[in-house]
Amino acid sequence: QVQLVESGGGLVQAGGSLRLSCAASGRTFNSYAMGWFRQAPGKEREFVAGISGSGSITKYADSVKGRFTISRDNAKNTVYLQMNSLKPEDTAVYYCATDDTVVARTVPGAYKYWGQGTQVTVSS
Repeated sequence: QVQLVESGGGLVQAGGSLRLSCAASGRTFNSYAMGWFRQAPGKEREFVAGISGSGSITKYADSVKGRFTISRDNAKNTVYLQMNSLKPEDTAVYYCATDDTVVARTVPGAYKYWGQGTQVTVSS
């Protein structure tokens, strides 16, 4: 059974940084793409960043390009989201997800497995 556990969320001032982690278990980690999504109150879940199984291909939402970096450590079965220059509009619950493909997709409905989420709050 695939399990994803996020950590690293918290409260930070605008302009600050956070690093989220997502620990995966239950199958061969480096075979599959991983994605980060977020959902703010009253809004739909949206794609933030994705990374291929090997880590060689990354994708980002336009709203986070240049500020967020996704990476993975396949030896630790963990994917990371480094978030810099945070803005109040980045406030949301952040989720990691995985499915059965090697290249990350940007649509939430394409993902089978989800973590429980971690809250990120950016104060102005």
